[in-house]
Amino acid sequence: MASLSNFDDCKRLLQSQELYEYVLETAVYPREPEVLKELRAITANHPKSLMATAPDAGQQIALLLKMINAKKTIEIGVFTGYSLLLTALTIPQDGKITAIDMNKDTYEMGLPVIKKAGVEHKINFIQSPALTVLDELLENHENRGSFDFAFVDADKVNYQKYHERLWQLLKVGGIIVYDNTLWFGTVAMPEESTKEELKPGRLHTIEFNRFLAADNRFQISQVPLGDGITICRRL
Repeated sequence: MASLSNFDDCKRLLQSQELYEYVLETAVYPREPEVLKELRAITANHPKSLMATAPDAGQQIALLLKMINAKKTIEIGVFTGYSLLLTALTIPQDGKITAIDMNKDTYEMGLPVIKKAGVEHKINFIQSPALTVLDELLENHENRGSFDFAFVDADKVNYQKYHERLWQLLKVGGIIVYDNTLWFGTVAMPEESTKEELKPGRLHTIEFNRFLAADNRFQISQVPLGDGITICRRL
């Protein structure tokens, strides 16, 4: 998958390109299903390919899903569906994913690969603002405490609002994974050293990270995979 090296390089936090390539070539790519490789190649041609989940972060998500035997999940922010397909491949045949995104066109880019993988029946794609869907789910009390897992890779300004709703929807012991919590490494940079287009996301991410660190309803771990993921286990 050398042709995708530039795409994957943009998502890495390791300072050595050689070390990152070693991780990908040794531990990630050999175990990445062919349909995920295919979807990653399709996504690499999109002008906003940076929005996709990094394959090393995806491998971690798949491991978490297996460890908790996740069956009922939520995904906020779908893009072309790399993490969505990964989840659908990992959960049981009767598992269900509520997948929410405002943009159906990018989801449909990856849909042929999802169909090819035979997992479309596990996915309920909803084109809508995520807060609207989460509030509707909470109106049905049977949904509260019923979800095993959530993955959030969406608008950073709303991460805290998503967190408050997902806390109510998640089972005790359930897991939320937030993507981009190191925001291209800018969270550790002075603001004046940050590119203008990254400054708003940097501020929202710093604020959210502080919020999570103080939230005693969850056990957390911030992991430097991809663009940084934070794993939150509901206590």
